[in-house]
Amino acid sequence: MIKFGAQNLSDSELIAILLRTGGKDVSVLELAQRLIKENRNIAGLVNKSVDELTKTKGIGKDKAATLVAAFEIARRVQMQSKWLSDTKITEPRILGEILIPLLRDELKEKFMVACLNRANKLITVKEISVGSLNESVVHPREVFKAALDASAASIVLVHNHPSGNNRPSKADINLTKKLKEAGNIFEIPVLDHIIIAGNNYFSFVEENLL
Repeated sequence: MIKFGAQNLSDSELIAILLRTGGKDVSVLELAQRLIKENRNIAGLVNKSVDELTKTKGIGKDKAATLVAAFEIARRVQMQSKWLSDTKITEPRILGEILIPLLRDELKEKFMVACLNRANKLITVKEISVGSLNESVVHPREVFKAALDASAASIVLVHNHPSGNNRPSKADINLTKKLKEAGNIFEIPVLDHIIIAGNNYFSFVEENLL
């Protein structure tokens, strides 16, 4: 029997609430337990795609999409709770620690823009593109539109390396130079470019590349 109060629920009970219904031969709680067992624990579900989740018998696309959305909400809340702490970004390490939970488990390369106000406090992080990083998919127009929409005083470029290697490629370096020059024109300075790879980050500023 499911107890009242979310904090009192087991992992399988929480997943059961999201699933809402079971399958032909299994209750919703048993289905939740099966799903968790097949993925070792609830953490094993967090980065699964809809297609991966539907490999569990009884999990259709609607149930899988609900789970994926719920985990994405949880991840965004985790990151945004750090934004709302009113932390001033005084060094790359601070922003790196905020961004690592957002990007470390991504299977595709994502390019984002961290927008800061005049007090160097984080306003928002906006996704610009998904896929291989190059100048054709990351255009200054899109980057600085995001900055202008957020009324940013300055920006930090951010992307991840799913390979786990946090060193910048030649394309990363060339794109950074191009966007830094565009920032001078827009009078929105590019303060840094941070690459997230697993639990580590690379800062162009710390390595004297910007």
